[in-house]
Amino acid sequence: MKIIGLTGSLSSSSKTFNAVDKALDFAKYNNPEIETIHLHLKDLSVGFCDGRDPALYEGDTKHLIDQLSSADGYIIGSPIYRGTYTGALKNVFDLIPNDALRGKVVGFIATGGTYHHYLALEHQFKPLAGYFKAHVVPGSVYIHNEHFTNKEISSYEILERLEALASDVVSLTRLIDKRFEGADQPAIPRKVLV
Repeated sequence: MKIIGLTGSLSSSSKTFNAVDKALDFAKYNNPEIETIHLHLKDLSVGFCDGRDPALYEGDTKHLIDQLSSADGYIIGSPIYRGTYTGALKNVFDLIPNDALRGKVVGFIATGGTYHHYLALEHQFKPLAGYFKAHVVPGSVYIHNEHFTNKEISSYEILERLEALASDVVSLTRLIDKRFEGADQPAIPRKVLV
């Protein structure tokens, strides 16, 4: 199982990076057999989406698309700017194939300087995941600037919530993977209630 952490920040000293990294640490610590990879957009030279087939991109852009497409689950974090995730993260979602997250599990983390920004998790992140037909684990984590000391998380409650988020991403991914065992079998038709 491969869980990708994606930090949608271009900042070189990112609180969001630290939060996503901590969640990945919890996932790996509690499940040493899984693979975790943390992609930070500031470390990649990602091109802007120009509408071409995602398979035609090269360099860091291709690497990012390939990594995200091959993952089993995700922990995605972004600082909140103007009430939503960053433009850099939006570009990533424009670049990836429409089915890259289909049926996969996503846990969201957001950081910000006002408590009202937690609403972005409900009104921005979750609808985006819905468009991609991804499963969002309950308990997205919003971390206010006050929860950090020297850019490190200093709130025990937030650390507990990050650990729970990581655990839920791994657990739900395992359940979904079991659902697809023997996927060669014909699908059972669904009844439509009228």
